Amino acid sequence: MDSSQRDLDARGLSCPLPILKAKKALAEMVSGELLRVVCTDPGSMRDFQAFARQTGNELVGQSAEGEEFIHLLRRR
Repeated sequence: MDSSQRDLDARGLSCPLPILKAKKALAEMVSGELLRVVCTDPGSMRDFQAFARQTGNELVGQSAEGEEFIHLLRRR
């Protein structure tokens, strides 16, 4: 794992917990670092899009792998 990336396991959590945990993790990171969030809540796809718009953190990518939704955010 790249040292500039952190992983957050938000599986089994429903809105708004994945967003709150991501917000807390991003607050502990430095600008430019990546946060990879793994969720099982399908609503997290649109939630993280809105979160990125509202906070100015860059949503680098999103993907769905089976029952899991992966979100990659870059700390502003």
